[in-house]
Amino acid sequence: MTQPHKCAAVVVGAGPAGLAVMGNLLEKQLGGKIAWVDPFFQGGRINRKYREVPSNTKVSFFQAYATAVQPFRTVINNTRIPSPFSTMAKLDQDKTCHLHHAIDVVRALTDGINKMDRVLPCRGVVTAANLAEKTATWTVRIRFQDSQDEVEVLTSRLVFCTGSSPTEAPISVPGHDIERLDLDVVLKPSDLVSYLPQDTPLTVAVVGASHSAILALLNLIDLARSSHPELRIKWFTRHPLRYAEFMDGWILRDNTGLKGSVADFARQQLEDDKLPHSEAGRFITKVDCGRGQEQAQFEQHLPSCSHVVQAIGFTRDPLPELSVNGFSLEPEFDSVSGGFRDGNGRVVRGLYGAGIAFPERVVDPYGNVEHAVGFYKFMNFLKRVCPQWTS
Repeated sequence: MTQPHKCAAVVVGAGPAGLAVMGNLLEKQLGGKIAWVDPFFQGGRINRKYREVPSNTKVSFFQAYATAVQPFRTVINNTRIPSPFSTMAKLDQDKTCHLHHAIDVVRALTDGINKMDRVLPCRGVVTAANLAEKTATWTVRIRFQDSQDEVEVLTSRLVFCTGSSPTEAPISVPGHDIERLDLDVVLKPSDLVSYLPQDTPLTVAVVGASHSAILALLNLIDLARSSHPELRIKWFTRHPLRYAEFMDGWILRDNTGLKGSVADFARQQLEDDKLPHSEAGRFITKVDCGRGQEQAQFEQHLPSCSHVVQAIGFTRDPLPELSVNGFSLEPEFDSVSGGFRDGNGRVVRGLYGAGIAFPERVVDPYGNVEHAVGFYKFMNFLKRVCPQWTS
């Protein structure tokens, strides 16, 4: 292993949140380079899995994200037209769009940021990091993707934007094995069409009532109407559909309610008074799992299903091995400051997080607590906390 590099910060992950961290840290003019670690530098998991997903965010918010910090504006100004930036600018700013438009902007910004003198791109993964409290210095071990060589970087700031994956909870139905269908596949119609066999009677169970669950229903219905006429769906849900509502200057259920084209589809076809007579109702049987009857409904209805897909949230991906003074650390995220605490409640110096794995906690005027997930929400959070991270 070569001599350790010294960097002003190490940022792990190159999705929308990791990119936003880079933009904010570069704007702060820290002394020294910023090491940016990612295996691909292609927009993160959202690029690999969710390009075909319709956004629940207006185009204007993606634009606000892309122009929020000076380093981003520098990249945009130095990029030839046509570009993902000019394409985004031509879209209707008050409407939603498919995520590939926003992700292409992230990828173009990533390419530009990686060319900056103060950035040290490391195509690989962080395998371990140790904080020496006496010097407030992190030693971060990075393994490169291509060569498997390792390097150590010394830094006073380590930021994780490492993402999340769909949650899978145990589903047990005695005497029946049901094939799990990955939510990521269901949210990508170009993969889904070839994954499920055609001209075979299939019944897919969809569990959940979130944005992802309703989009899963919509994609499966599109298959049933076209290439998979033998496909049927059982929809297991514990609560009525919930929509984002525009209040006076704020949004109720901003992070948990249905929005955009998915909300339109749900209102028009999935509500209890619409489903029996709608196009969706030709293919969907709704199964009420409220009032604690989920297991009983699974046992009754899942044996008739060939596949099950769970759309019940996202779980943060594992962090590398972390330690303080050589002793193992299991950090607890502080969703107000973006920092972490140890098992005794003490602040862990120089350790931060952002993105879907480490989102900001927000409270609406009615007192409802949510976690703010979205490109522009990540950016707003970072604009608030980065001055504390860099002071």
